[in-house]
Amino acid sequence: MTVKTETTKQHILNTGYELILSKGFSAMGLAELLKTAEVPKGSFYHYFNSKEHFGEAVIADYFSNYVELLDTLFVQTPGSGLERLMNYFERWLEFENGRCKAHKCLIVKLGAEVSDLSDTMREELLKGAELITAAIAQCIELGIKDGSIDSQNSLSSAHTLYHLWLGATLMSKLTQSLEPLQSALNATRSLLKK
Repeated sequence: MTVKTETTKQHILNTGYELILSKGFSAMGLAELLKTAEVPKGSFYHYFNSKEHFGEAVIADYFSNYVELLDTLFVQTPGSGLERLMNYFERWLEFENGRCKAHKCLIVKLGAEVSDLSDTMREELLKGAELITAAIAQCIELGIKDGSIDSQNSLSSAHTLYHLWLGATLMSKLTQSLEPLQSALNATRSLLKK
């Protein structure tokens, strides 16, 4: 695959990602995507068999980038396990204040919309969510080892935290307030360090 080919594919994915965040997957038409990306229809079908296949690719690309971010925050950033996790969730709250600039919005945006429409997209979202909870669990383990986080079942706690934050993000959108995220931050501290 040439650099230009990969660049065109990534450009279509990036353009689609932005359209999905602003309109939703179902409301984004193929014609609108092609016009916004300024690519011919043939270019789209060169990379993607269908709109659903394109949606799967957007989700996979999103989580690939997100996992790289988590590696930077949880593994490469100095600090205790607790400091790294709290930094992650504090950033989540800050980004949500900017309304969907964080890498969490796509799962919140698409979770309910595509779960009943496309099993393959739902499975791709679930796979990504499992990667995130595994990374959170790994960071909890680091915190348990360095003594900054109380001993606990790291995977169970990671699931609880991720579910808490997804729900708080949804409630923040409904209430147009950061209060649900502030509550989630307080609950996160309580769960990790008693």
